[in-house]
Amino acid sequence: MDPREGTAVISSDEFLPGCGEADGGTGPVDAGTSVLVTADTRFHSSAGVTVVPQDLSGRDVELLIPNGIDFDRRTGTPVAGGLRFDDVPDGEYFLRSNRSYYLTRERHFDLGVNRIGRPDAVYVPLTESPVSAELFNLEPWQQYASYTEPGTALEVISTDVDVYSSLGYLSEPAAGDTSFVDPEAAAYFSTGYGAPVLDASRGDRLYVNQLNSTVAGTLPSGGPLAYQSVVSSAHLPSFSFTPDGTTPLPLSATLAPVSQTPFSLEWRLSEFSRWRTDSNPTGTLNVSSMSLLPAPFGYQHGWVGYQGELLNVWLPRGEDGVIASRFAYGNPYPSSWGVVGTVSYSFRAPAPVVVGSRVHYPSGNIFITDRMDHLIAGPIQPGISPPRELRIDGVDAYVSRVVGANQPVISWRAPAMGTPRTYVVSVIQLISTFTANPTLRFYVPGDKTQVRLPPGLLLPGSTYYVRVTADGSPNYEPSRAPYVTAELLPAVSADTYSAVFTTP
Repeated sequence: MDPREGTAVISSDEFLPGCGEADGGTGPVDAGTSVLVTADTRFHSSAGVTVVPQDLSGRDVELLIPNGIDFDRRTGTPVAGGLRFDDVPDGEYFLRSNRSYYLTRERHFDLGVNRIGRPDAVYVPLTESPVSAELFNLEPWQQYASYTEPGTALEVISTDVDVYSSLGYLSEPAAGDTSFVDPEAAAYFSTGYGAPVLDASRGDRLYVNQLNSTVAGTLPSGGPLAYQSVVSSAHLPSFSFTPDGTTPLPLSATLAPVSQTPFSLEWRLSEFSRWRTDSNPTGTLNVSSMSLLPAPFGYQHGWVGYQGELLNVWLPRGEDGVIASRFAYGNPYPSSWGVVGTVSYSFRAPAPVVVGSRVHYPSGNIFITDRMDHLIAGPIQPGISPPRELRIDGVDAYVSRVVGANQPVISWRAPAMGTPRTYVVSVIQLISTFTANPTLRFYVPGDKTQVRLPPGLLLPGSTYYVRVTADGSPNYEPSRAPYVTAELLPAVSADTYSAVFTTP
């Protein structure tokens, strides 16, 4: 999910931007026209929202202004609050930030992000820290049975600083144990910002949550319908700690049971699975899941931050039909917080693609994210279907082949259901190392149905696949503020994905 590098030409008809459009940038340049790019970080805490401007002077950002089938590239001048790009004519241009490209006409573009916690918190670039854990009064420990019944999990969360961590252990407690004492446990930090420095004088506190699995009934296929939810929690007193990779984070607490809130839903898996062939004609049904997550400080800014899950449902691969059942979740957080539900159904290639020693499965998804009360108010089913008839250079993209050149044209048809406000075209390189697949993403308005990749974007002799996402989220505006508007609710999207192709 980390886009970098690349350029593109987007078109929904026979003309390329700037090559026939009245407002495509081919007329006289207005020397007084400028574009301002800002990137504020909005820190959300119990004290409200604090806005801190980012320094963009070293950021990999440029504008690409259509000039026939080529681009004029502009670099920005650092100014108070952001970067200013001068002499930008009216019409569409690309704003490139690393490997993400946003087609836009805006004169003010916001690369800002939302974060949880106080703005003066300090983070150490670590993804793991040793932990000395002494946790008591747990619900009876459950050992892992399967990915649909994962048993007990322990999480560490805070909203005073930006942290989410899962806890690992040197030796797993026995089934039925009600304590977790491990001087050699480990915390794995997953927010991408590193490990926080905790400051008792600033009131920094941590939650420790326990999740257990419960069987709620029977799946349409006949197996057990299980889910995992928060069953006990402790909100630790404030303390100071500076992570250094060696000193253990002290976690000592007596957890208390968390009351369970019941709810019912009708989850129409068959309304997701019926779009399998639009996602990819040869694709197979993959896994589907549902999670309930806390929305710190309410819904005003959407689903901001990541504080773990309140409930998880992971269904067996290929599950279909309808689930009408009753669940319950625990919520240890303040009543002023919200609860967000997210549902996904995935499809994947029927056979793996092996690059070196790494196995890949090209895939696509259908996603829904909304306030929990809105999500379960009626049957859970997609709000938009995948784009259709994906092509590369006018040839069926669902069949593997060697493309004729390293600058293919990617095109598609609109979804059969729903109205896309945005398309996201992801070009994903499949690699042999076990790191994130290099991915370029192009964000274009919902009336565009073609992307032309320029020379030099794709590496020779390499393996790729393309995923095109139809996004119908009513408040998502990647042409203006891609990050903060992506967190506004509701969010609905669906993917079509190609077979792999190889460059010459």
